[in-house]
Amino acid sequence: MAIAEYDYVIVGGGSAGCVLAGRLSEDPHVTVCLIEAGSRGDSWLTRIPGAIFLTVPTRLHNWAFETVPQAGLNGRKGYQPRGKVLGGSSAINAMMYARGHRADYDHWASLGNPGWSFESVLPYFKRSEHNTSHQNDLHGQGGPLHVTELQRPSTLLDVFIAAAATQNIPYNPDINGVQQHGVGITQVTQKKGERHSAYSAYLKDHVGRPNLKVITHAIVDRVMCEDQVAVGVQYETPGQVVQVRARREVLLSGGAYGSPQVLLRSGIGPAEALIDLDIPVVCDRPGVGENLQDHIDLIEAVRTDTNTDTIGISVRGAWKMTYGLWQWWRHKKGALTSNYAEGIGFAYSDPQVQQPDLELIFLPGLEDDHNRRLHWGHGYSCHVSVLRPKSRGSVRLANKDTAAAPLIDPQYLSHPDDLDLMVKGWHLQHALLASEPFDPYRRAALYPVDANDPEAVIADIRNRSDTQYHPVGTCKMGPADDLMAVVDSRLRVHGVKRLRVVDASIMPTLISGNTNAPTMMIAEKAVDMILEDQSAT
Repeated sequence: MAIAEYDYVIVGGGSAGCVLAGRLSEDPHVTVCLIEAGSRGDSWLTRIPGAIFLTVPTRLHNWAFETVPQAGLNGRKGYQPRGKVLGGSSAINAMMYARGHRADYDHWASLGNPGWSFESVLPYFKRSEHNTSHQNDLHGQGGPLHVTELQRPSTLLDVFIAAAATQNIPYNPDINGVQQHGVGITQVTQKKGERHSAYSAYLKDHVGRPNLKVITHAIVDRVMCEDQVAVGVQYETPGQVVQVRARREVLLSGGAYGSPQVLLRSGIGPAEALIDLDIPVVCDRPGVGENLQDHIDLIEAVRTDTNTDTIGISVRGAWKMTYGLWQWWRHKKGALTSNYAEGIGFAYSDPQVQQPDLELIFLPGLEDDHNRRLHWGHGYSCHVSVLRPKSRGSVRLANKDTAAAPLIDPQYLSHPDDLDLMVKGWHLQHALLASEPFDPYRRAALYPVDANDPEAVIADIRNRSDTQYHPVGTCKMGPADDLMAVVDSRLRVHGVKRLRVVDASIMPTLISGNTNAPTMMIAEKAVDMILEDQSAT
């Protein structure tokens, strides 16, 4: 069997993998192979921003995973949409550009990860970014990723901002600026009315490079190792098994779920679990698949019949979407340029808190169960999320089958502090939506709860909370003496040479914001480290 060889083999064409492939293949003397399990990233479903109402609740370009039953959610299974397409989850997400708090990255550095402080990672955020509005020392211009304002946010955003002020949350036009605290209108990763995913930004214009091979519809089974050195990967496509060798490095960018799966199937992980699955042990790393963290999130939705600037299921709503589709197709404008999550904010649960510990997201429409449960009529919704959860979960293999979904166990609300903080967030969210600025628009809550009944509030949280789509941490970055660390500060897998993990799974702790921009930052920084290490050999 003929086996192809490349300098770098990248597993996963998501937010990080597209960055790696695009940047590494800039050198015409280097050969790069990118292997993606999903399809190409340029269908209309991934180009129209408003198409998220079709992709997030369905299997269209979406793995649509479920968690195992969650004790903290009254035994419910959580929903875990993840992108199954070039661009990964950046092709189906809400396009929100939010980096997190500078203290998040300083904390990473304090855990024994030199080079990951905020001052160290800021240049990579800026290298990635082309911001059409903010031009200062904290933002970049000229980068491949376009970050811009919504074309026409709903007029309810002004109401949301006024309501936040009643809760002592100020207006903040740049939550990625000097101050994170406050609410404002979301900046989005869009370019000329189209979604600007990692594929659009970093890869789409370069797939024709002679030194870049992009393979889709291929699931990587394992990393091939010889004497604890990664030498390539084995992947499966319909009807065949293929091996690809890497002359320099194998780079795993499968995300918080995909990367630990590949490592485990490769015999890299907790030895006892591998032996139980009859997988030969290559390297005993107990942290592989552990340390899973995610933002637990709750939505309060309120009906309205007085505001026409909302998204909803009605005759008027159907006309708005139909006209919006025509507008988008002809002019890349209109209702379908909305990311729906049009408002964003970061708040303190208590005056004594040092940095925001709650995130707010506002939508001019009724949202329920990831849009899988639809309601006739119009309304608006507000998310609240715990930003730095203390609960820790895991990702494990169900079996050795390459196509089997992972066993995802976030352990939501397993730490009592997370529930306590979510209760505070529930009351802040409720007070904001019950404030005077919303009086002309408010009719009835979709799920009414007595705010004076503590047991009812906790029941609501356990009955309806779920992910905000930010899983991280399952290939934790840390020093070698941290037995739960999977990679070092240069993202090299402990105990296996020529193998790195480059994606959100390396985050030792979850950042206080949305994870797409940080994931691309991680990949930008990884490219420099890869090239530096290569030149040193």
